[in-house]
Amino acid sequence: MKRIFITAVFALGSLSAFAQQEVIVIENAEVEATEAVATQDDFSEVSSDELPEAVTAAVSKNYPTASIDKAYTNEANQYKLEVSLEDGTAGTLYADENGNWIEM
Repeated sequence: MKRIFITAVFALGSLSAFAQQEVIVIENAEVEATEAVATQDDFSEVSSDELPEAVTAAVSKNYPTASIDKAYTNEANQYKLEVSLEDGTAGTLYADENGNWIEM
């Protein structure tokens, strides 16, 4: 019974650990349009086409069955990659512009 209670406490605690995505709205007066820029932990979303070749090569080499779902970059030219594997698992990887893995 004690193990069930402890397991329930950890399960509920882990559910509240997810970060909220912050959305910043920038208005451009010249064009009279509103552009939404999504940021996450000082990372801004970029297209996977904008990733350096070294980063995509590192993903292909170390995770051959992975596909990059979303990519983010920050001012230090570090990349946050949300990837999914063929077996259905997903995760987040961090790399610098040279394709070296970073622990965050």
